[in-house]
Amino acid sequence: MSRHTRRRSKSQVRMTIAGAGILASAAVATTVAIASAGEVPRTHEGATTKSAKAGADHAVFVQGNELAGNTIRVFKRGEDGKLTASGTYATGGKGGDQVDAPTDSLASQGSLVYDRGSHLLLAVNAGSGTVTSFRVEGRKLTDRRVVRSGGDFPSSIAVSGNLAYVMNAGGAGSVQGFKITANGLKPLSGSYRSLGLKNDKVPLFSSSPGQVAFTPGGGELVITTKSANTIEVFPMRRDGRPAHRAKVNDSAGGVPFAITFDKAGRMLVAEAEKSTVSTYKVLADGSVKVVQKPLANGQNTLCWLERAGDFFYGGNTGNSTVTGYRTDRHGRLALTNEVGIATPPSAMSQGVIDLAVTQDEKFLYVQNGTSGTVDGFRIGRNGSLTKVTTATGLPTFAESGMEGIAAV
Repeated sequence: MSRHTRRRSKSQVRMTIAGAGILASAAVATTVAIASAGEVPRTHEGATTKSAKAGADHAVFVQGNELAGNTIRVFKRGEDGKLTASGTYATGGKGGDQVDAPTDSLASQGSLVYDRGSHLLLAVNAGSGTVTSFRVEGRKLTDRRVVRSGGDFPSSIAVSGNLAYVMNAGGAGSVQGFKITANGLKPLSGSYRSLGLKNDKVPLFSSSPGQVAFTPGGGELVITTKSANTIEVFPMRRDGRPAHRAKVNDSAGGVPFAITFDKAGRMLVAEAEKSTVSTYKVLADGSVKVVQKPLANGQNTLCWLERAGDFFYGGNTGNSTVTGYRTDRHGRLALTNEVGIATPPSAMSQGVIDLAVTQDEKFLYVQNGTSGTVDGFRIGRNGSLTKVTTATGLPTFAESGMEGIAAV
């Protein structure tokens, strides 16, 4: 049976961690533009007239990640946080599905990114080896452009200033740099770096890298690898290219996945094996120093982690819960409640995966892969979450499933 036509069994929901060796290798990526077109949405409220408003406006973007043709679903966000469907846009590429992924086809964080500086929405097309950029005007997506990602199975994007780096999860794994221009993404020559992994072109979900992220200020580029249990850091040069080799650091916790940063620039990494979060200081030479040892939340398979001011929220896909964390003035991380559940699951909230916080830090939106829904929560002053909306009818996890969310 083809892996793209099979259905998962319940036994595949539990994460299995396979070892992955590190293979030192070097490669040269060729990246070419393969499409450039203004995009008329497949379904859209109103006419096709361009909005005069630059940038996103009270919107939530959800990546469908469909194998036959990837789409971006746009939702209007009301002042109360409620979501209303506003349009569906084809990316011009295909979604992807990692081998044996239990609920999350891309097995990554950061597959859909909105860049406020350029007003661009960036999406990976894992099944096509491409990346799509849209110009955002209010809640309309225009000027679709598609470029090669520089590797196999792109699954995460990081942005800093006028630079975007794409992480390719397949094969040896790699990062490829791009300049953000008025005409979308332009490949940055000499920026390709191999991660030295040993994956197939479509990787096993547990051995693929989890996320690429810039440190605040853009001085370092960080990648987590899951079963290799490493945090790889490339110091960035002034020309926007990484050092030739990454500093490979052992992870403090098992199966490092998502990356975020606190207000002071300390790095927090979510670790799936025991649902922990570790805090680090990233040094200029690419090494990391553990500031706080792994903090367990008592939940099952923590993979995603996002910041909202002094609070952080983690998605536990194993039991469909969201955990809240807070930091004190010394940067010490603690749970917002003893049981580690900021909001209980519901029948409409199964298969918690990726999440996003609005720019004003008032709302949190959570993808539920198994249910095909997105839940919206108001963030309280004490970090508590109050559900305000549930969007339905999104691609559910089966042969593949939605993954990737951005909120403004």
